[in-house]
Amino acid sequence: MKQHQYSVHPDQVPAHLRGNRGLLSRWLGRTVLNLFGWRVDGVIPDVKRVLIIAAPHTSNWDFVFAMAAVLGLNLRIRWLGKHTIFKPGIVWFMEWLGGIPINRADPKGIVESVVELSRIEGGVALGLAPEGTRKKVVRWKTGFLRLANDLDCEILLFGFDFPGKRLVIGHLFQPTGDNEADLAFIRAYYKQYIGKHPSQG
Repeated sequence: MKQHQYSVHPDQVPAHLRGNRGLLSRWLGRTVLNLFGWRVDGVIPDVKRVLIIAAPHTSNWDFVFAMAAVLGLNLRIRWLGKHTIFKPGIVWFMEWLGGIPINRADPKGIVESVVELSRIEGGVALGLAPEGTRKKVVRWKTGFLRLANDLDCEILLFGFDFPGKRLVIGHLFQPTGDNEADLAFIRAYYKQYIGKHPSQG
């Protein structure tokens, strides 16, 4: 008898990082993944606080599949997005998904807010796209490395594998303090993944 293959399952998330979303929300996430033939591979490590980065970011579809995974996993996550994408009329929806609008002019405020969330909720998963744009970038910014250092947490590497229709929960990475070396390692790690538009990766 063939074993049923789940596209995504809450057991892939440690108990303290699970959200309190209802059955409908979790069903919606699974349905979107199933409809497009996507799945989530891997398990989120049992750590109190983690910074999740996802790459390569080459399409608006990245956000769709990432949010479907978040709902299907019932992952309690806060993700950082440019304040300009939090448009009037949908701000409530973006915040319901875990979005935090950021203004890069006040990075200290971001750290303080996330640390407080972690204290209140007993742990936190924070997500962002390190490239910061869907367009091809020659050099990644180091802000996410500084953020991980300020939050005193490891970085969990998520990969978009469009040919395989997978969102892969990869390795934990501990920043060394050498931003150039860390960037080189992480960018080399992501070469194994192909986004929807490879020329922009």
